[in-house]
Amino acid sequence: MKIKAKLLIVISFLGVTIGQAQERRILSLKEAISLVTTNSNEAVLANMKVNTSKLEMETMKNNQYPSLKISGQFLQLTNANIDSKIKLGGSSSEGSSPIKVSQLFLGQANVSMPIFNGFKLKNSISASENLYKAETANAAYTKEQLSIYVVELFAKLFQSQQTATLIEDNLKSAQQRTKDFSAMVDNGLMARNDLLKAQLQESNIQLSLDTAKKNANVINYQLVTVLQLPKDTQIDIDIETIKSDMVKNQSVETSGQRNDLEALSYQQKSSEAGIKIAKSGYYPSLALVGGYIAFDLKDVITVTNAMNVGVGLSYDLASIFKNGKEVKLAKSKSEQTKTAVTILTDKIKEETHEAQENYSLSLKQNLVYKQAVEQATENYRIVKDKYDNSLSTTNDLLEADVQQLQTKINLALSQADIALKYYQLQFAEGKLINSFNISKN
Repeated sequence: MKIKAKLLIVISFLGVTIGQAQERRILSLKEAISLVTTNSNEAVLANMKVNTSKLEMETMKNNQYPSLKISGQFLQLTNANIDSKIKLGGSSSEGSSPIKVSQLFLGQANVSMPIFNGFKLKNSISASENLYKAETANAAYTKEQLSIYVVELFAKLFQSQQTATLIEDNLKSAQQRTKDFSAMVDNGLMARNDLLKAQLQESNIQLSLDTAKKNANVINYQLVTVLQLPKDTQIDIDIETIKSDMVKNQSVETSGQRNDLEALSYQQKSSEAGIKIAKSGYYPSLALVGGYIAFDLKDVITVTNAMNVGVGLSYDLASIFKNGKEVKLAKSKSEQTKTAVTILTDKIKEETHEAQENYSLSLKQNLVYKQAVEQATENYRIVKDKYDNSLSTTNDLLEADVQQLQTKINLALSQADIALKYYQLQFAEGKLINSFNISKN
């Protein structure tokens, strides 16, 4: 009795442990998209790229402010020979004893303020601003891609789970049929060949169930991984909530734009600024400069308050010959980006049109699948009645059963396919995240 009690305690403990490890969670599609756009590694990386681009832009803007440099030196001199042409102590340096210098102190401050450099700085800032906007749009598009990936996983998981449920119900019927046939064979009321056919169908159904469960487990793992959920989380999908969200989304006019196209458009603007940057090489650079110098050569001379102010001008004469290639290169890059914008615009139109057609087809297919379920159910009922009255064969009964199961599976798959095709259309139009009222930041 003590051993049995201990076994019961161990079994109960294992049951509690497994129950805690296998957490089941009903997850809405909106919640999943919110998680993937904030928690996934891809979304985090996209935000990091945006922050990096912002820092690069701010760094470029800092170049428009004056630069101030302060330096100081203290030097210990050894055996320095001083030949001064300056009269020291009111007498000529000729015949005087050599001047011994052992220390030198030098301090200076320089300030430089760019005034004109062919508008290079202005256009560089403009280019960096557009690159920052492009990276922001790229991050938003990355999150759109993550969102449609989650939608696809949701659809596949629901289809796998529903398929497994339907097959499992059908397996129970097949097992009962096999049991009934076995009893009939034992009583000499049925040929053994018919029993073998039923057993073979039961085995095929079991294989299909195992495959469906495997697919559901694989997709579930992919989903919890991208959402950064605990690995043992089992996700349950409520298709009715998804349908309700779709109805709400369709009743609200949602604006949107393709962020990949927006990003490419900003890159084009940056490349246009790059042409102006290249042309700035034809112009000289002008800057306002100023400074302060103080130095002390021990026992010889001390200078303080030596301030200076003026204008600095520089010009690379070689740029007259070299800069032409730089301008041509910048123009070539700009033309490439412009062509890429045109290509992507046409591609988006094609994707949107195809998504619209796919969504319309999924709605039509769903109506057909509903009719097919009714037809297959009625057909199975008729064949079963005939079989019970010895008017149809076992093959007819098993075939009708398979057809009924397939139509139910097709209808379940169709429900998820409608949602998938709808949200693929939202993605093609750049409205996916906006349709759930989820921030892209």
